[in-house]
Amino acid sequence: MEQTKENKMGVMPVNRLLVTMSLPMVVSMLVQALYNVVDSIFVAKINENALTAVSLAFPIQSLMIAVAAGTCVGINAVLSRSLGEKDYDKVNKSACNGIILMVLSYLVFLLVGILGTAPFYRSQTQDTEIVQFGIDYLTIICCCSFGIFAQFTFEKLLQATGKTFYTMITQGAGALINIILDPILIFGLAGMPKMGVKGAAVATVIGQVIAGILAFYFNHKKNEDVHIRKEGLRLEKEIVGQIYVIGIPSMIMQAIGSLMTYGMNRILISFSSTATAVFGVYFKLQSFVFMPIFGMNNGLVPILSYNYGAGRKDRFLKTMKLGIMYAVIIMLIGLIVLNVMPVTLLGMFDASETMIAIGVPALRTISISFLFAGFCIICGTVFQALGCAVYSMIVSIARQLVVLLPVAYLLSLSGNVNYVWWAFPIAELMSLMATIFFMIKINRNIISRIGD
Repeated sequence: MEQTKENKMGVMPVNRLLVTMSLPMVVSMLVQALYNVVDSIFVAKINENALTAVSLAFPIQSLMIAVAAGTCVGINAVLSRSLGEKDYDKVNKSACNGIILMVLSYLVFLLVGILGTAPFYRSQTQDTEIVQFGIDYLTIICCCSFGIFAQFTFEKLLQATGKTFYTMITQGAGALINIILDPILIFGLAGMPKMGVKGAAVATVIGQVIAGILAFYFNHKKNEDVHIRKEGLRLEKEIVGQIYVIGIPSMIMQAIGSLMTYGMNRILISFSSTATAVFGVYFKLQSFVFMPIFGMNNGLVPILSYNYGAGRKDRFLKTMKLGIMYAVIIMLIGLIVLNVMPVTLLGMFDASETMIAIGVPALRTISISFLFAGFCIICGTVFQALGCAVYSMIVSIARQLVVLLPVAYLLSLSGNVNYVWWAFPIAELMSLMATIFFMIKINRNIISRIGD
């Protein structure tokens, strides 16, 4: 039967729509951030080398998320735009093609887990204990990554159709299970064997698998906009192309973050493993600031894509402006917290005096970049929703590879690790200028013509 009912993304008042679609994702992202921090807090209680090993794993984990999230950005945008255009056959085909692409992505990281973890760690450090901790942790994360790929895929199908409440349940459940299992498996509580860093990895993948199963269930039972059938599970060149036109720039943009982190780890470990641990702790802490904005992005993309497809410029513009306002407010709160209480935050990770001496100026200096980041992130989301994700990719490449890493390396030649942290606000200022340039261009060529 033909579907004629207007989706809420085209009729609900914009601010209420953005809040109702984003708030569940913001809450679930905050739970994810809490899990990230708690994970490292427990690992730090083993010793600082264990914390360093988990921190050094971040580039591969970030790359895995980049592939999953980038593909899902493409699925999300194509599916939401098809909903706005009321092309329901394409909605279903987009979902089915997305599922196949995620299965293929998992197989790649299975190979990374089997063949790549040892060379990856040895390229960063020769410390035997750090290398062994790292191999134990990352091998499990990669080989069992089918959970995170399933979770991303089925959660994005819910988000793309406006059903973000269910993704709050799936992400929250996965993260809470992880938090509960961490101490049990790491330290051998409740009759379980003491697994150390392996326990942290096992807790992570169990949480991801359960979240993926829940997301699949909610799609099957609650998502009337998407119908997944066995006969539809075949790749179609045109739809795969549309998904990756949007998804690959986003994927590359996030993968660049993985490369940047790897490069920064190489620079920082030349000072000490403690400096690398501080950088890892910063990434855990900053997730409390960035995760809510990424959660809001998950609400923004389908709203922007839907109203772009439906030709409703007024709703598109209002959504964009509200997103920027909320993002800037969140970033200012993060800036204040990291500057006012850095010692308290570092103390959660059993920080030594040396770690605190390095970490306090690191947190205060890097957080200056928050002044510009909120605006840049939301504009990048607008680029993606309009099918111009290549602009986001260019800005990200310029910020992280052309500016941040070279500046960090040059500042490291001073022999003072405190100077290295200034590379972050310098790079973010460049990102702001590039983002404004592309926003002016895209407004003239696309936004101003919506609905014409």
